[in-house]
Amino acid sequence: MLTELKIKRMSATDGLVSDGGVQGLYFKASSPGKGKWVFRFVSPESRKRRDMGIGTYPDISLARARETARLHRAALAHGRDPLETKRDNERTVRASAAELTLEEATREVHKELTRGFKNRKHVAQWLTSMESYILPKLGKRKVSALRAADFADSLGAIWLSMPETAARVKQRCAYVMDWCVARDMIPASPVSAVTKLLARQPGKSERVQHQPAVPWRAVPSVVDKLCNVDKPSPARRVLELLILTGCRSGEVRGIRWSEIDLENKVWTIPASRMKAKQQHRVPLCERSITILTEAKVLRLHDELVFPSARGTQLSDMALTKLLRDHKVASSDPDRVATAHGFRSSFRDWASEQGHNRDLAEKALAHTIKNRVEAAYHRTDLLEQRRPMMEAWGAFTTSKLPIPVSGD
Repeated sequence: MLTELKIKRMSATDGLVSDGGVQGLYFKASSPGKGKWVFRFVSPESRKRRDMGIGTYPDISLARARETARLHRAALAHGRDPLETKRDNERTVRASAAELTLEEATREVHKELTRGFKNRKHVAQWLTSMESYILPKLGKRKVSALRAADFADSLGAIWLSMPETAARVKQRCAYVMDWCVARDMIPASPVSAVTKLLARQPGKSERVQHQPAVPWRAVPSVVDKLCNVDKPSPARRVLELLILTGCRSGEVRGIRWSEIDLENKVWTIPASRMKAKQQHRVPLCERSITILTEAKVLRLHDELVFPSARGTQLSDMALTKLLRDHKVASSDPDRVATAHGFRSSFRDWASEQGHNRDLAEKALAHTIKNRVEAAYHRTDLLEQRRPMMEAWGAFTTSKLPIPVSGD
């Protein structure tokens, strides 16, 4: 009679070995401690000998294999072929599964995926996107009845207008239908053919929409109109400092007194507040020093240089509203300029004035994409950037008579 110890010592050369405990139960080792269980019997229907697999070892233990074999022997005693009974049950399960709707399948898949998601936001987004774009039309349809054209019809509404969202939703549809394939609900997923029925999506380079920027020659008049006012608001001062330094909105709105060295005219932004997660030093021009010195006299907050009225960091909307209220025109027709666009204004000015490319890129804290070049280019060129930033500061405060649309 087989025991767990004997099984673990058996090898492939031992062939098919009878259990000795339950009639018809055999074990075939593939290697020590591994193998498969076989139930051998004579069918009461065909009167022919049949072999029926009942699982692998060690997934199916000796005790469980014997229990299963006893159930099959009981079926034989009642004149039933256990292999045909198993196949009938599988056909019934598949037929029942084929009645599953796409919404039911989607929610089952979502339940399974939820266990692997670490971000709760992603958990919600996964299901919400399906509920927004797919389930309203296809949710009540049986998965077995869905075709590629059905998914293409639902995705078509956002395929060109929201390409990134459409691509993510298509991937989620494919996951659900592949899940159905794996459970024998459908023979193949129709989602793989969806792209053959839809127009070509624009590539990433075609989809990029740059931030509307003020033409660099118009920057002085913008600064004069928006910043040179009596009792300027924190938003106006933040906007001016943003223009003068070429920094991002969040970096300037979150500027802290601990980051400022007025004596050495340097603003050091810690890595934690930078997009590339690397410390960035900014040489401060004379106008920037004046703005920060005036703010220090007022000292409206212990940490923040330009706090909101509630004592918190200014929101990005504060700058957006300022530009919108004054209808500050950009180089893009019918689009108001954005705060981020002033980085582009600075970069265009630097190129037009013949400033060194490396200096301009360092000023904007752009990451060097070439890894080899980045490995050798470790200096931030702080002192070399000072003359360029002084020249930019002088230009932005030159009050050139170039009009800005709106009031």
